[in-house]
Amino acid sequence: MTVVTTVTDAGEPVGLTANSFSSVSLEPPLVLFCLDRSSHNLDAFRASGRFAVNVLGDEQRDLSVRFSTTIGDRWDGVAWERWETGAPVLDGCLATLDCETEAVHDGGDHVILVGRVKRLASTADGKPLLYFRGNYATVED
Repeated sequence: MTVVTTVTDAGEPVGLTANSFSSVSLEPPLVLFCLDRSSHNLDAFRASGRFAVNVLGDEQRDLSVRFSTTIGDRWDGVAWERWETGAPVLDGCLATLDCETEAVHDGGDHVILVGRVKRLASTADGKPLLYFRGNYATVED
């Protein structure tokens, strides 16, 4: 699972849980995620020209749930910082990719956002948080 983040024109953080994330290319370094056209966050992602992909570890299920709902302030009590692009980078993730939007494509009822990775950080510790058949799961040893 990932939490994908950006900022509004006013610099306010925006984030949502996304499980449709994929690498595209190593040279140049490109990744993509898909966003439902009905998402109230779509305009912010289109306008900002940047986003961060925060790959969650199995102990971060609470963040996945938090950023998948519209109830309350998603950012209340969440530790984060800004890197090169200014998109919010969540603390403690397995990997984070700070991206500039390279292209936006039609994907039926979704929009496909392709980003050029400007900075990447990862850790060798931890297991990824997965979402499969409507349930959270982890990778077993």
